[in-house]
Amino acid sequence: MNGIVIAIATVGGVGLFIGIFLGVFGRYFKVETDPREEAVLDALPGNNCGGCGYPGCSGLAAAIAKGEAPVNGCPVGGAQVAATIGEIMGVEAGESVRMTAFVKCAGTCDKTQSKYEYYGTQDCRMMSFVPDGGAKACAYGCLGFGSCVQVCQFDAIRILDGVASVDAELCKACGKCVETCPRNLIELIPYSAHTAVACSSHDKGPAVMKVCSAGCIGCGLCAKVCESSAITVTDALAHIDQNLCTGCMSCVEKCPKGAITARQ
Repeated sequence: MNGIVIAIATVGGVGLFIGIFLGVFGRYFKVETDPREEAVLDALPGNNCGGCGYPGCSGLAAAIAKGEAPVNGCPVGGAQVAATIGEIMGVEAGESVRMTAFVKCAGTCDKTQSKYEYYGTQDCRMMSFVPDGGAKACAYGCLGFGSCVQVCQFDAIRILDGVASVDAELCKACGKCVETCPRNLIELIPYSAHTAVACSSHDKGPAVMKVCSAGCIGCGLCAKVCESSAITVTDALAHIDQNLCTGCMSCVEKCPKGAITARQ
């Protein structure tokens, strides 16, 4: 009986000592945090998508509190969250341009050629291990297996007729799909963009037409009719400077292959 009492007293004493030690340790070695950091963290959406370039919302909140990141650094929260954080930090949030992901490919199943039937792993990132980089004849086109869909936290991407398609209303421009696409087919463009080139091929016109009826052939007609000089053709591919585009739609109407799409 005495042994049980002694054991209980010993365990209790050790527990009490540890409790006192931790209390004293926590008091004297407590790391002080900026109360603004917690307020900023509460204001952030909490998706922890990493689109800001920091390891989650807590990383961005700490950087903002230290002045190492802008108050509008969260692409998911947009202008409203930026304004709230600006008030917390006592600075102007400034203007933030809403962005959205865009897939630079219009090569749907009815417009592209295939070299063979593929029945393997449905993951675009694995195609580098597959003969010729996949079954699609175009070496630049969307593989259509949905690796971008898997990483999108906002349910903004679907595979439609063999090509990834982004719902601009749901997209938060976190950039996960951009990082994931092995062919670099997805880019972030302004939500207000009027037009975009839905092709990434740098092949010459005849080679493009052999594999895709919707690919850019680098003819330059779009650049010639653009009234704001917003289009250039480099390495056989048209490019639109969204800062110069006025949305006249001349390029959309003139493109013989339909490679330039109207977004508004």
